[in-house]
Amino acid sequence: MAVPRQLPNAITIVRILCAPVFFWMLLADGGHDGTLRWAAAILFIVAIATDGIDGYIARKYNIVTDLGKLLDPIADKALTGLAFVGLSILAELQWWITILVLVREIGITIMRLAVASDHVVAAAWMGKLKTVAQALALSLALLPLWNVVGDWIHIVNAITMTIAVVLTVVSGVDIVAAEVRGRRAQRGESNDPR
Repeated sequence: MAVPRQLPNAITIVRILCAPVFFWMLLADGGHDGTLRWAAAILFIVAIATDGIDGYIARKYNIVTDLGKLLDPIADKALTGLAFVGLSILAELQWWITILVLVREIGITIMRLAVASDHVVAAAWMGKLKTVAQALALSLALLPLWNVVGDWIHIVNAITMTIAVVLTVVSGVDIVAAEVRGRRAQRGESNDPR
């Protein structure tokens, strides 16, 4: 069966388009624990879960593109960034956490765009682990599970969010360090007189 070459990128673009819809649904009723809150959380979970699907299709059918490598992290950042901002607007997450995460995410995106004409900075394993940790932490924070299982879920949410934030910072440092090492190696090769 032939898979359309642009299918993975189309899935990624749909994920990007889901981000503002999710954000509106989360804030539309002031974050109350009703139908819109559940719908927003489910949309977020479905959209963030498709991250694995587009990557799997691209690798399986050998249709990985530079555009896909660039758009995929942008889709993740749009979804997770709006989730962090939304939770802070609803006073369910401290703003310093959201600001720290956004500074890392925006900084890495700017770095990726700055070097895009030279090479594509693909997501490394630690970045992928960070995305999974953020997706899990945000999914738990978005779902109003305290109404279903009780207030102890807030402890679970705090633990998963802490892990996600630590991985966010560490993976950001890792990406910058890898880029600096790559640049130094490139300069070393260009200065090699052989």
